[in-house]
Amino acid sequence: QLQLVEYGGGLVQPGGALNLSCVASGHSFDYSAMGWFRQAPGKEREGVSCISSLKGRNTKYADSVKGRFTISRDNDKNILYLQMNNLTPEDTAVYYCAAEGHGTRCLMDVNEYDYWGQGTQVTVSS
Repeated sequence: QLQLVEYGGGLVQPGGALNLSCVASGHSFDYSAMGWFRQAPGKEREGVSCISSLKGRNTKYADSVKGRFTISRDNDKNILYLQMNNLTPEDTAVYYCAAEGHGTRCLMDVNEYDYWGQGTQVTVSS
């Protein structure tokens, strides 16, 4: 079983930045495609970004965050990152790290992921 724990959420001003991290444990991190999802109050969980397994050569971003967020992975440390720049109030949500249980491709669909972290709150407000 793969365990995931997110870190780095908090309160930030509009235009500010946060770097989220997700620490994976339980077994090899390398072979799992990973994703970041977020869920705002009253809204369904949505895909933010994903990264393919191993070298992470393929990445995807939601249109709403493209150009502002960057996903990366460090397989030696078993850590997934999400650098978030130029944050807006619309980015306010609980952010979840997720791992695909099958396949290595980068996917943005919630239903394709089998392992989830507990989430970390990101609040963007002045």
